[in-house]
Amino acid sequence: MKKITVAGCGIVGLTSALALQENGWSVRIIARERFDHTLSEKVGAIWFPFAIEPVEEAARWGSLSYQRYIQEQFPGNGVSFIPFTIVYGTSDDTSWAQKLPKEAIRAARMEELPYGAEKAYVAIVPLAEPPLYLPHLFDRFIANGGQFEQKEITTLQQLSELDTVVVNCTGLGAKTICMDDELVPMRGQILRVKTLDIQSFVNSTENGALSYMIRRNTDCIIGGTDYLNDWNMNVEKSDTELILSRFQKAELSQKNPEIIEEIVGLRPKRTKVRFSFDPHYSNVFHNYGHGGSGFTVAWGCALELAEIIAKKYS
Repeated sequence: MKKITVAGCGIVGLTSALALQENGWSVRIIARERFDHTLSEKVGAIWFPFAIEPVEEAARWGSLSYQRYIQEQFPGNGVSFIPFTIVYGTSDDTSWAQKLPKEAIRAARMEELPYGAEKAYVAIVPLAEPPLYLPHLFDRFIANGGQFEQKEITTLQQLSELDTVVVNCTGLGAKTICMDDELVPMRGQILRVKTLDIQSFVNSTENGALSYMIRRNTDCIIGGTDYLNDWNMNVEKSDTELILSRFQKAELSQKNPEIIEEIVGLRPKRTKVRFSFDPHYSNVFHNYGHGGSGFTVAWGCALELAEIIAKKYS
């Protein structure tokens, strides 16, 4: 059986590994951290193209992922389809909306709009709750014969020497490994709160004023921040207050959220997703820089890269 190594164990690495296994590869994952210590474990993980370029490719990957998530609904694995109110402005790109099934999206009614919003879609979209879905994916990977090794990779040469074929899904770690100046952190702070009886929503129409709420099975995620090139991993009380004030301004709930946990993560934001073979190390395929859309496009990227790898190494 053909062997391949995937570097990285977040949502992009795990889906890439599984897609390659489905194509007949024997796959090993090497990562600095296991899935439960990655950025992917911290996020809201709802399907919504955010902070990702190029737009056309992201819409295609998102559509592929959407279809895959339909097949990914197993009891207890955290994948479900929920209504999601998505506020948009006149200048916002909404090409992603055209990729959804017609029955899965409609214009929002006035009473569904957060305060101050003029237009929004209500879409039925996938939610993949990380505490359930990531271990589910990892267990499937191992059950399929996959191997996991915890190891830190620091250079592109070291990465290339891991195997005959290597897929680089190291997220923000690729900044050091690849010396990639186009890759920067986008700092996100979120609040995990007790369940609220309101519909999930997002308003990302104003740069620097991201606001959203994701309702999960046992809690809710309220966000957030989108600070570019900010490496601060500390919880900032001022950001917590800002997040709560934006949520309250939306006037969708009469109840004040009860905070369970404050969380900080760094999204891997790039001028555009790096999705190609390396020009110098031809055995390395890069798949990183997905911004705030990792769960949205991961399966789409994984399925496409498995096809690309198959064509080159058939």
